[in-house]
Amino acid sequence: MSGIGKGVSTASIGRILKSRGFRVTAVKIDPYINIDAGTMNPVEHGEVFVTDDGMECDQDVGNYERFLDEDIPRENYMTTGAVYQSVIERERNLGYGGKCVQVVPHIPQEVITRLERASAKAKADFTIVEIGGTVGEYENILFLEAARMMHLAYPDGVLFVLVSYLPIPSIIGEMKTKPTQHAVRAMNATGIQPDIIIARSLTAMDEPRKKKLAVFCNVREEDIISAPDAKSIYDVPTNFEHDHLGDRLLTKFGLASTEKDLQEWEKFTNRVRKLKKIIRIGIVGKYFGSGIFTLADSYLSVIEAIKHGAWQAGVVPEIVWLNAEQYEKNTHARNEILNYDGIIVPGGFGSRGVEGKIAVIEFCRTKDIPYLGLCYGMQLATIEFARHVCGFKDAHTTEVNEKTTHPVIDTLPEQVGNIKEKRLGGSMRLGAYSCDLVPHTLSARAYRVAHVSERHRHRYEFNNAFRDELEKKGLVVAGINTERKLVEIIEIKKHPFFVGTQFHPELKSRPLTPHPLFYAFAKAAIARNIKSKKR
Repeated sequence: MSGIGKGVSTASIGRILKSRGFRVTAVKIDPYINIDAGTMNPVEHGEVFVTDDGMECDQDVGNYERFLDEDIPRENYMTTGAVYQSVIERERNLGYGGKCVQVVPHIPQEVITRLERASAKAKADFTIVEIGGTVGEYENILFLEAARMMHLAYPDGVLFVLVSYLPIPSIIGEMKTKPTQHAVRAMNATGIQPDIIIARSLTAMDEPRKKKLAVFCNVREEDIISAPDAKSIYDVPTNFEHDHLGDRLLTKFGLASTEKDLQEWEKFTNRVRKLKKIIRIGIVGKYFGSGIFTLADSYLSVIEAIKHGAWQAGVVPEIVWLNAEQYEKNTHARNEILNYDGIIVPGGFGSRGVEGKIAVIEFCRTKDIPYLGLCYGMQLATIEFARHVCGFKDAHTTEVNEKTTHPVIDTLPEQVGNIKEKRLGGSMRLGAYSCDLVPHTLSARAYRVAHVSERHRHRYEFNNAFRDELEKKGLVVAGINTERKLVEIIEIKKHPFFVGTQFHPELKSRPLTPHPLFYAFAKAAIARNIKSKKR
């Protein structure tokens, strides 16, 4: 089922193999007709992760980058839609030489070609492929067929790992193996036999359950890896190694087991486990409600970046979800913001919740609460400043109000046509762009360098027509893309920490190398926490 940790398992296997000295890359397959993840609803699918080269992809690619500590290129993500599109375009160009193009074998062959291309580009010893969805679904059957064909072509070069959940019904109190047995049989029906089973569950798997799975699933006991719930996803590689997953994989490939080197990773996780001091961080958004449940996946990279920065600063972040719409309806609710050590307004689109976010931003600015605005959070901070400091009462973004007389956030010229013609998929400013930091600003002190490269995903920009007026009133432009004279970072003078970025710094934060802005934000939150306790 979804959400059991296929992406983290893939990333963890990658980290283990990389720790053995191998070159590793990872590929995510999404069984959707969408060409990329850019048009998918974040509440349904989770956040849209963006690579350096501008691919809008699944959040699992972010996990690959964080665990492998490497940039993943666009070749490492594919969807059903993208595969079919390539095959159809090739057929239209007579790329198949007049053959009848069929679902099988041509679609699986295109999948295999893409996997081989990604592996070759990375010069990888190991390419780990995560097939999204659930075994038995018709949506991913063609990808499983491609996997079967690859195993036929390279019998000693392809292994299959099944990540399966073993429930422990509270009313029974016993771990149940039957769902996994059926999952294996569903795999067998596609012509695939798992070599390794990663047994996800609330607690570690015991020997009787391992023996049972081994008999009914045709897998050796030592190839069943216990994967209990962990306090942190970063504990998973170490947990896997408790069952010698790295050794089992290398043995099956006929490779010598090299010296393990997870020391740096284990040192990091051990240090995190010892942290006690807590800071409270509020995330003001709208993409986390699904019925009665709160879904954090919409802001996954933001959450992880907060953790990385806080852990580096020596504290544990307590992250609280704050619904932007409640601050529109209830002005007294804004006073609860005083209970937080820092506030983040992440990226987003559309008008819903905008006025609530602007109200929170004004509260943070006037009450000296550390604030970090990401993409839309930077744009709304600009609007708030224009309204309440510059006196531009109707200041807005043309995304929400096309008729505003003060469009402090507006579209780039090339985006006007895209919007008018509804060319929306893959047409935003995407991927890495350079940013020159203005000396002596808070951001420059955080980065400790003069030039950086950051990832973007947006269509609207800071309107330079209003820049002089905003700066005269105290808005600080702290980062600029000099090639196109685009404002990348804004700050507020004489504030403990008030930073807005047009880019998404969370996409480049990693556990062993936290993003400088999130680290600086965490330190400002700690300072507020200490100050509040002295009152």
